[in-house]
Amino acid sequence: MSERNGLRYGLLGLSLLVLLAVLVFFVSRPVQAPTEPTAAAPVAAVKTPDHLESLAALEGQAPSHRTINIQTWKTAEGAKVLFVEAHELPMFDLRLTFAAGSSQDGDTPGLAMMTNAMLNEGVAGKDVSAIAAGFEDLGADFGNGAYRDMGVASLRSLTAADKREPALKLFADVIGKPTFPADSLVRIKNQVLAGFEYQKQNPGRLAGLELFKRLYGDHPYAHSSDGTAKSIPGITIAQMQAFHHKAYAAGNTVIALVGDLSRAEAEAMTAQVSAALPKGPALPKTVAPQEPKAGATHIEFPSKQTTLMLAQLGIDRAEPDYAALFLGNQILGGGGFGTRLMDQVREKRGLTYGISSGFTAMQARGPFMISLQTRAEQSEGALKLVQDILRDYLANGPTQKEVDDAKRELAGSFPLSTASNGDIVAQLGAIGFYDLSLSYLEDFMQQVQALDVATVKAAMAKHLNADNLVIVTAGPTVEQKPLPPPTDHPAEPALGVPEH
Repeated sequence: MSERNGLRYGLLGLSLLVLLAVLVFFVSRPVQAPTEPTAAAPVAAVKTPDHLESLAALEGQAPSHRTINIQTWKTAEGAKVLFVEAHELPMFDLRLTFAAGSSQDGDTPGLAMMTNAMLNEGVAGKDVSAIAAGFEDLGADFGNGAYRDMGVASLRSLTAADKREPALKLFADVIGKPTFPADSLVRIKNQVLAGFEYQKQNPGRLAGLELFKRLYGDHPYAHSSDGTAKSIPGITIAQMQAFHHKAYAAGNTVIALVGDLSRAEAEAMTAQVSAALPKGPALPKTVAPQEPKAGATHIEFPSKQTTLMLAQLGIDRAEPDYAALFLGNQILGGGGFGTRLMDQVREKRGLTYGISSGFTAMQARGPFMISLQTRAEQSEGALKLVQDILRDYLANGPTQKEVDDAKRELAGSFPLSTASNGDIVAQLGAIGFYDLSLSYLEDFMQQVQALDVATVKAAMAKHLNADNLVIVTAGPTVEQKPLPPPTDHPAEPALGVPEH
């Protein structure tokens, strides 16, 4: 026996002994008395044995998850509030979601992003460094970002009054009374313009920008949330002030709050934040996009790999088929390893490092997209293979086993979506912004578990068409090679990490 094998077997034996000792400990240790149920930590509905005698004891039991009691009201200024008491930690998470994304840019692409980025650059008596130091000294964390539908600002802080009150006051000043200092504007513009230069070296980014132009045409979703190299230099402080006054108004805001707070404390906090914002109503929702013309566009790019993106208009967030489409896509390409696309394109042919599909549901119809990178000389064959897989899936639907496996996987992973206060506050923000029911989290899993093969097949076929795809590729024009036949042991391993 070689030294390497001897060490390997020795370690294996040691691992087995440790595992056996751990099992003996957990099976034989006394059961602790359960704690009294509270609103924040209810007793699980399913009772488990005093100790685990067999894995079979878990069969058929739903995974435990936090019961979330969402309280809701409106502030005097019209902001919608969603609040969850969570007393496990002496902290709170506050998240404001504004209908202030790039879909509100109008004729100035990037205006929403620049306004959001400048929020914490200056307030009366404080520059960006003083603001950052103010949050840091209190042990608080400020965050912000802008996307196509929304702009967000968030605060995490301790709930002790001597930390909470100054942190909340600074937060209210930052989101309600930013000064948009000129020196910060110059710096952020330069950073954004440098990012545009970097994008020129990223075939995936170039393909994505072109894809949205093709999908959305003149619709507000067509341009990037970052704006363009032509639009950013001309954005003025006056434009950002006007955008802030309109889009960061209290009536255009959803306030989500989770933490170690009473209802009275939550009402006082949200009233303070709401009063700090400009006064104004909710902005109109984004208009519906027109159906794009199907077809392919190629971007010539010097590379060993070709980026492939296939897309069509998908669904908005209010779509009744959302649960069926979510589950159907998990089987097609949204669930990582084990999906049809990963199995056929990577595992059986080694054509890519990774391939995925997904619906992005927004206020208006967001994209359904399949994306991958593959060897340039096999890009045409890979594209046809992906189209054939999608066409077959839409025609024949998933198998019963695929549906059962996907349900089981979602049931196991879904509790992670509310595992922390930060996770919950993000969920609350989405529920409020997209006008979902307060019972959405429970309803979604019930809807998923009630799905059958026929329902999933019908929903996917209703919303997708393999012959109606907008396709964008970015890579070199090279002589093409035939694809290898499918096998459990591809001659060539899966392609390396995608190029950026």
